[in-house]
Formats: sequence, C-alpha cells, structure tokens
Amino acid sequence: MKFAVIVFPGSNCDMDMLWAVKEVMGAEAEYVRHDAQSLSGFDGVLLPGGFSYGDYLRCGAIARFSKIMTEVIRFAKEGKPVFGTCNGFQVLTEAGLLPGALRRNDSLHFVCKTVALKVVNNQTKFTSEYQKEEIIQIPVAHGEGNYYCDEATLQELKDNHQIVFTYANENVNGSIEQIAGITNKAGNVLGMMPHPERAMEDLLGSSDGKRFFSAILKNFGKVTASK
Repeated sequence: MKFAVIVFPGSNCDMDMLWAVKEVMGAEAEYVRHDAQSLSGFDGVLLPGGFSYGDYLRCGAIARFSKIMTEVIRFAKEGKPVFGTCNGFQVLTEAGLLPGALRRNDSLHFVCKTVALKVVNNQTKFTSEYQKEEIIQIPVAHGEGNYYCDEATLQELKDNHQIVFTYANENVNGSIEQIAGITNKAGNVLGMMPHPERAMEDLLGSSDGKRFFSAILKNFGKVTASK
C-alpha cells in the first residue's frame, strides 16, 4: 500500500506519521500538500495531528476547505481507508466524513500524556489486530479533544458499532461516553484523538499503536490505488 500523509499549514505530527508507516511498518508513504488536487497513485490517506491553519475559527474548520479535501472526501466515498488522528480527527468531523464535533477539553487545559484506551470494537479493518475490550497504551496531546454529539447521533453510533475506542480509566477531556475514536458507517474512515503513530516502539513507552497500522495494511492491502 502507498499512503498519502496530508500536510496542512500548522501540521506538526506529519513527520511522526510518515516515520511510523514508512520506517517502522515498511509501507510506502509520501507527503501530500494541502493545495494538491490529486491523490492519484495512493491507496490510503492519513491526516496527522497539529494545528492546521492555527486552529482559527474552530479546530479543523479552515483545513476542511483545502483543495486536497475534495479528493479526500472522494477517496472516502469510494470506500478507501482514511485515518485522522487528533487534528486529523477534527478535520474529518468538520468535513462531514465523521459525525459529531470536538470541543475544548472540559479542564480548559492542554493534555499531553499516555492514556489507557479500551478497544470497544475489534471488528473493524483498523482494529482487527486487537482483542475486544483490550486495554492499550496510546499518547494524547490536545486542547480540543472533547468529543460531542447529540443523543440521536450517539444512539446511532452505538447501534452501528461505530464507537471503536473509549478512555478506559480517566476521561482526559470530558468526551461524551468517554469516546476516544469512531468510524463512519461504512467502516473505512476512522478518527481518534490519541496518537497511535507515537506508540510504535517499546523504547518510546508503548508499541500498542503498531498493531493499528498492521490491521490497516492487512485489511486494506488489496485496495486499488486511486486514479
């Protein structure tokens, strides 16, 4: 597989993402600028963390209108894998590819630490390498990770098994139902606030993120590159 790592003005986790996929997992990956107009030749899209466009207006609100997002939306609608972490998750909600929104942490403080996540759904193409209800250790680093949606949307997420990760112990940002990551209904778009690309080696504190990318490569590996 060949991954496009989308780079917005203000992205600061793009290098982490490229390193995780290319150097640790051995997959092909390249940076794609926010003003590019094509995803030709790519099999998967990765939206990294950071502060796209300075997080002015709302986090991810301006990035959603970048030229490349037209292609990302098309990519997602074709059933190809799209993953967004932290600011990438925020961009996916702003673009309408995932329901809900991310608000300021209820503490009003930036949170940066490793947290315990529960794998709520291991039947997705992103989480099949985990055990159901397994507790994994993944870092977070955000000021606006408080996931929110209305009650009807929350029920729909539950009914469709779209809630993939929850905070296992401490609800670090006040997210409704302790939600840390969700998918779209089709299961090919996933957004989460924690950073699996920062949990690739035990030397860094955890290698639990490695299985996340292993699942993507295993389950989406036969996807035909976008033309």
